[in-house]
Amino acid sequence: MWLLLIPAAVAVFLGIIFIRAAAFKPKAQPEIQQNEEIFDGEGAVEKLRALIRFKTVSYRDASLEDNEEFEGFINALPALYPKVFATCEFTKMPDRGLLFRWKGKNDGQPAVMMAHYDVVPVNEDGWNVPAFEAILKDGRVWGRGSLDTKVTFNGVMSAAEHLVGEGFVPENDIYFAFSGNEEVNGKGAVNIVDYFEKQGIEPSFVIDEGGAVVENVFPGVKAPCGLIGIAEKGMMDVSYTVKSSGGHASAPKPNAPVDLLASACRRVIDNPFKAHLTAPVAEMFDTLGRYSSFLYRVIFANIGIFLPVLDLICKKSGGELNALMRTTVAFTQMKGSNASNVIPPSASLVSNIRLNPRDTMESGIKYLEKTVDDSRVEIKCIHGMEPSRISRTDCEGWRKVSSAVASTWKGCIVSPYLMVQCSDSRHWGRISDRVYRFSAMDLTSAERASIHGNNESIRLETAKSAVEFYIRLMKQC
Repeated sequence: MWLLLIPAAVAVFLGIIFIRAAAFKPKAQPEIQQNEEIFDGEGAVEKLRALIRFKTVSYRDASLEDNEEFEGFINALPALYPKVFATCEFTKMPDRGLLFRWKGKNDGQPAVMMAHYDVVPVNEDGWNVPAFEAILKDGRVWGRGSLDTKVTFNGVMSAAEHLVGEGFVPENDIYFAFSGNEEVNGKGAVNIVDYFEKQGIEPSFVIDEGGAVVENVFPGVKAPCGLIGIAEKGMMDVSYTVKSSGGHASAPKPNAPVDLLASACRRVIDNPFKAHLTAPVAEMFDTLGRYSSFLYRVIFANIGIFLPVLDLICKKSGGELNALMRTTVAFTQMKGSNASNVIPPSASLVSNIRLNPRDTMESGIKYLEKTVDDSRVEIKCIHGMEPSRISRTDCEGWRKVSSAVASTWKGCIVSPYLMVQCSDSRHWGRISDRVYRFSAMDLTSAERASIHGNNESIRLETAKSAVEFYIRLMKQC
């Protein structure tokens, strides 16, 4: 008799999950401002080109930096944005921090808009055009920093320049907080947060680089997605070292350093960290999943049931979706003998770990030690940072940022997400739970790949849209 109940139970189960999928309809999107913002887009592009020409390259070894380029960049700003300097209080903070205060009509909580003006080094041989001449070609500006993040710096400053010229005064203060050493995890942004903390200033919201308007990044969704990071993963570099007495390669002994490291590497790759459905990712699935094709809606509407299936897909495919679900490990460096016929007395590997918000640096090291399970392999954290605080989406700060995104890139689906990279915004988590990560651009996959790579460039319309976004955001502050 009970065998007859199995088909009925299966039918009920399938009925429930399909009904839930059918009812998994899109939520209300942010308010869209229909007005057209008219400003000097061509002038904004020329200002961006001027910023790119400064070789503000930061290095972990500060002796390699050209301080004159950084000072030249800062000294050029008053001429590029004269109305901002005439209106805002400007303070040079330690460690290349720049802070502007635009006084508002009232004394409510201020908004903070961030960017960094340092860039990563360039391999000139890999570029088709000079990396710091801001060449205008094929409807694009070419140059290091055009995407990361001098476009954001210029977007903020050009928007303010435009609004000051129109006589606009914000309701509450707006701060522009820029750092010149984000790429090397410097203290520019830290010093600015320290200042806010000491002064007892609590921001209404903070916005920094992060997500963007992108396509084809979420299963079953064809529309562009405006992804706003509400948290970011932690990061640590981990070394794996094995020591031995060395020897000649003609008579190798068992368990040489490289042999043991190869085995350790294989164990870590074959045993990925456990998947965790964190709040930012759950909100993303609950938002974008409603726009997916029906098969994917079945999964995302019943995520508690299908999480193991999704986890399996993530493990097999890797990439961005997998990075959202778990702590990831990428082996990036190897070091052994200086000669091909010598067994090294010491060999090492380095991996870059991106920590899921449910993991910590301590728990990450413990997992690696347990997975490698070999006392001959010494595992150490070289340096790192914990995952950030998770920000709210039920507040005015989120409403203002998401409305500015939806109004600038009409037709995109605005959604929270988990940022898998690291940024200066994480420092603000100690004084605010309204820190948002959005790079004010719509980017193709090729453009995203050029960040930190060769031939970094930006479409002219994209550079102008960044200004429009900040105009719309500032008008709400």
